[in-house]
Amino acid sequence: MGKVSITGKRKYPLELRERAMRLYRQAEPKPVIAHLADQPGIHREALRNWIRQDQADHGERDDLPSTAVLEENRRLAKENAELRRVNEILRAASAYFAQEFDLTRRRS
Repeated sequence: MGKVSITGKRKYPLELRERAMRLYRQAEPKPVIAHLADQPGIHREALRNWIRQDQADHGERDDLPSTAVLEENRRLAKENAELRRVNEILRAASAYFAQEFDLTRRRS
């Protein structure tokens, strides 16, 4: 999965990434990453990371999670953050109403 900058735009277009991965997958023997990266002007480490992630996605690597797993983790992290936020709101509301209830009971 490619990194996204603060502005939300990728450094390299998806089409370039897909083309580079297609070239790498179809090449026999496998080309030197530095040579393949220099042709379209991709940073060598970016291409190396893309290749590693592609291999993980195709079950060829066990040391990296697949893109699907990474996306599910991101989705769950967002959901978890939202649930924590809602929980905090409910705790604050509960404390507020408990305090109001206690004040009412003391006056009676």
